[in-house]
Amino acid sequence: MQSALNIIGDDLKRVEEQFRKDLESDVPLIRKVGEYVLSSGGKRVRPALLLLAARLCDYRGDKAVPLASVVEFIHTATLLHDDVVDSATLRRGIASANTLWGNEASVLVGDFLFSKSFSLMVAVGSLDILRVLSAATTIIAEGEVMQLLCTGELDLTEECYIGVVRSKTAILMSAACEAGAILGNASPEKQNLLANFGMDLGIAFQLMDDTLDYIATEEDFGKSIGHDLEEGKITLPLIHTLRQCSEEERTIIAAVIEKDEMSLEDFRDVSGLVKRYGGIDYTVDAARRYIAGCTAHLADFSQCQIKDALLELSDYVITRNK
Repeated sequence: MQSALNIIGDDLKRVEEQFRKDLESDVPLIRKVGEYVLSSGGKRVRPALLLLAARLCDYRGDKAVPLASVVEFIHTATLLHDDVVDSATLRRGIASANTLWGNEASVLVGDFLFSKSFSLMVAVGSLDILRVLSAATTIIAEGEVMQLLCTGELDLTEECYIGVVRSKTAILMSAACEAGAILGNASPEKQNLLANFGMDLGIAFQLMDDTLDYIATEEDFGKSIGHDLEEGKITLPLIHTLRQCSEEERTIIAAVIEKDEMSLEDFRDVSGLVKRYGGIDYTVDAARRYIAGCTAHLADFSQCQIKDALLELSDYVITRNK
């Protein structure tokens, strides 16, 4: 991330200032919850992508920072809703908002952030950007429902799972890149290349998240390890394992997924199988292929410091441990 921060570090600080400004409301709880989630950490990957994409396309105006704040608004709203759906207790290593204020407050503040993001998008004054980001929010919601329908589905295919990832996680990174390109008046071809860059980056990001659920410590990962498994989420490491394991082992995995509460021993049983059948390595290799796609998507852009920063950002996705 360092190359990116060297270029857009000051802009990212302005994004945070803009976020807090846009949180203004006559309802104090909205600001309290919004600022809590914002201040809880995160690398601001999505705003960074928009800022870098805009600069790569030679944008020098004053709308990139407000628009990057909008992207973070949308992302924060999805985090609030995700934690309620997932019954999460930790987010980035600290208590999740729903743990502190309850599910009702988290959902309603998430709704506020979603609705406010649309008024902020309109203020940017670009119908094309409004189209891209509004479509992304719709697809995110569809992805959430798709993931819910896939919960506990032992026969979930890799293709279907990647479809969920595209909708739930990667689409906002894709939209952030495309919005930056639109700001810079890039050609439709280059807008598409940057959108594809963000999509592949987002898929790789989620796949690495899938591995961390099995191998990271809670301190590093910032949320409970094994939580996806406990919630019955069939992610790529487990999909690969289920394709390779015996019927007896498949029965063991099914029994753990069906439990309301998973014990440490249960987690060790399943994570042991995932490691034995190479589920982690398989997923990391898949993530690397998507990152290779990221590099290919930027091939038509002239070599420059900003392009290098985007490529370094994609490499960070593979090496991160949180």
